[in-house]
Amino acid sequence: MTWHVYLLRCADGSLYAGITTDVTRRLAEHNLGKAGAKYTRSRRPVVLAWSEGAENRSAASRREHALKRLSREAKERLVKTGRQASPEV
Repeated sequence: MTWHVYLLRCADGSLYAGITTDVTRRLAEHNLGKAGAKYTRSRRPVVLAWSEGAENRSAASRREHALKRLSREAKERLVKTGRQASPEV
């Protein structure tokens, strides 16, 4: 099973970080279903802004946590360039 870390761009312009084993399914859940995160339910529609694979769930969770600690500017840079936003991530 391959894990992925992703950033979604919400309708209000904010970025949401999450992890999943199926990015397409999870994006649909965020946009349509009750299984979407509470944060994104009030900010629909959302679009995939960035994603990367992770070795396992633990690695994906660590990366997600690191992303959530980044500044908005650093997240935007990651989305734009596709590269790590800072050395600690």
